[in-house]
This record gives sequence, structure tokens and C-alpha cells, in this order.
Amino acid sequence: MALRCAVIDDYQEAARHFGDWNQLAGKVELTVFTDHLDEEEAVAERLAPFDVVVIMRERTPFPAALLQRLPQLKLLITSGMRNAAIDLHAAREQSITVCGTASNSQPPAELTWALILGLARHILPETAALQGRGPWQHTVGGDLYGSTLGLIGLGKIGTQVARIGAAFGMDVVAWSENLTAERTDAAGVRLAPSKHALLTEADIVSVHLVLGPRSRGLIGAPELALMKETALLINTSRAGIVDQTALLTALSEHQIGGAGLDVFEEEPLPHDSPFRDLPNVLATPHLGYVTERNYSGYFQEAIENIEAFLNVRPIRVL
Repeated sequence: MALRCAVIDDYQEAARHFGDWNQLAGKVELTVFTDHLDEEEAVAERLAPFDVVVIMRERTPFPAALLQRLPQLKLLITSGMRNAAIDLHAAREQSITVCGTASNSQPPAELTWALILGLARHILPETAALQGRGPWQHTVGGDLYGSTLGLIGLGKIGTQVARIGAAFGMDVVAWSENLTAERTDAAGVRLAPSKHALLTEADIVSVHLVLGPRSRGLIGAPELALMKETALLINTSRAGIVDQTALLTALSEHQIGGAGLDVFEEEPLPHDSPFRDLPNVLATPHLGYVTERNYSGYFQEAIENIEAFLNVRPIRVL
């Protein structure tokens, strides 16, 4: 009997396009859901009949309470090799195999620069004015050359962002709790002596940390108050690293120049969220990883994971 497989939260109807599901013909019965369900009750009811569920990043959380309501579930596959929204301990207790897929770090770095450039050169308001037959050339853009780029975190993505900043002629400085001079020297950037020093100095602050107990709320009202009134804050990492209430206040009261945001505490972003209306915010709907190359990898490797599971040799197990 074929396993029943659900792909959920497939907003762009990408699963069938980027994955060759014919490889599993006769072995797996595929169902794709393109909408998003917020309520755990609705998610549990929808997924109850499925043996395999393929999820995209952290769009739908899988805590213990939900997993316990899915007795049919045998294999859970997530894009990426890390997903904080899955209770791995609970999955193991229920003998649910959890697998991941490879993920490229280049797309988030590229989107980071799309947000930086869009904010610095006022692309959104100038485009809106042009398309609306409004004023011709009504803002003055900021300069990247000679300005200071401050990176909170210097992992794979942060390092790529640093290289591009250097190519623009920026002075790049980085900080995180365990960052060393040896690491920053290798990346060709300066090591900030403290978080305080980086936030005070930088013209653009870009966040590139994994969300965890130490990084949650790392940038709050006191930290935002250190930033220049003209400074830009970019977050393509996780919303929880920046206190969202403090950020809204700083933006509303023009304590900082603006923010480029790709991540939010609640996703999809509610229609009444103030982030949708602030003129000094350039926001995207969590597009950092959403590229053809990543999607091809995600869905093709998900198919490989299912094939391996069927052969009782699971791969990429988390």
C-alpha cells in the first residue's frame, strides 16, 4: 500500500514543479496544500491521515502536542538541516523519523543586500511615485561607500554579507558573544569590542544569528537607543532576536532611520500589523531562502529522503 504524503504551506505551488515526484510513483500518494492553517486543531485534523509530511522551514510548528495527535505520522521532512519549530524529543518518543534537506546560504545574503540597497536609495517610495505619476526624484539616497556596516553574527551568511560590504567600499565591523579576532581577521573585517560599540558606530546594522536563549531579545530598547538616528537595521535572521515592540517604537518615533525586515514573530504577518504601514520599513514576506536553487534542492532531497525511508535506510536524519 502506498504511503500518504502531504506537502503543507506550499504558498507558491512549488512542490510539484521543483521535485520529480514520479520517482515515487506507486509508492507514495501525494497531496499538496497551498494554504496555511494557524490553529493546531485544524492542522491535526488535516494531517491525521498522512504517513509522511513535508514542511517548509518553520511555517507550521510541530510541538509535542501536535505530534501526539498524529499517530499515523512516520516521517517528517523539513527544508534545511535545522528547525526550531519541531519538538525532536517528542518525535523520537513517538518513533517519528525527522529528516532535513540541504540549504544554501547565498540567497539570504543576497536578500540582505536587496533590503539594504532598497532602503538606502529609497527604491520603494521612488518607484511608487514614478508609477503613480507623482513627483520626479523626490528623495536623496544614502551612500554605502565609506559608511560602516555592523554585523551581529559572522557565520556563513554574515561572512558573505561582509564580503559584499567590502566590495562596496564599506568599513565592516562584526560582533557576537563568542566571535574572536582570529575569525574576523580571516573574514577581513574588524572585531567590535562590544555590542554597544558596534551599535553606536554602525550606519547599517545587519543581524545574522541563530535564534536561541542567548540571542532572543538581544536587541531591545536600550540597544536601539544606541544607534544613530540615520542608521538602518536589517533583519533577515529571526524576528525574536530583536524586541518587536521596541523596534516599532523606535521606527514610529524615528529613533532610527529605518528597518529592512524579512522575518516576523507571527507569519504570515497579520493584516493589521503596524509593520505593514510604517513608511520607514521595507518588508518582505520571509523570502530569504525562497529561490529556485533552494527550492529545487529542498523538494528533490525530500523525495530522496522518502525513498531512503522506504528502503529502511533513512538519510539526513535530524
